[in-house]
Amino acid sequence: MDDIFTTLFCITTGYLLGSVLGAVWVCRWFRLPDPAQSGSGNPGATNIYRIGGFLPAALTLTWDAAKGALAIMLTQALTDQEMAPLLVVIASVTGHILPLFHRFQGGKGVATAMGASLLIAPQTTLVLIVIWAALIYWRRISSLASLTAATLAPWLAAALNPDAVELFATLALFLFIRHRENIIRLIHKRERPLE
Repeated sequence: MDDIFTTLFCITTGYLLGSVLGAVWVCRWFRLPDPAQSGSGNPGATNIYRIGGFLPAALTLTWDAAKGALAIMLTQALTDQEMAPLLVVIASVTGHILPLFHRFQGGKGVATAMGASLLIAPQTTLVLIVIWAALIYWRRISSLASLTAATLAPWLAAALNPDAVELFATLALFLFIRHRENIIRLIHKRERPLE
């Protein structure tokens, strides 16, 4: 019974951590426009890059990745339940997508998923980060990089971290659903690149 309550505590904490959007606080620190009302309206690193440049975007990315990692660190410290990390990753990503503290208007969840999965399946995650960064550098389209990494994630996990295939398949589904509008723009070649 204690394990159940501990897991529920970790899931709740993961969701609440996910609900604290780095973009909102970074924009306040740098006195930038509200990300929900500027650019694409998405409180993520890509939109912050367009609004404020590299440093605010890097801080946003770091913040959103760190909260996912922190949720997993807490979970690993408190319980050894096999399913707990998977559930906490989903909770933290859900918190970022549907944040309690920001009227349930959140981001895509890519950075939060990256930070959390780095502690669970580091080999797969590091390869995905390299792929994502290479595509950002080459094509300059954030959504294309994220969707490509999400597509490859379960297959890479099968080779590098077999125990995490379910995790990466679930995250890929989340990211594809959250990027549905981006997919339409990519198909019609209307997705805006980074400048």
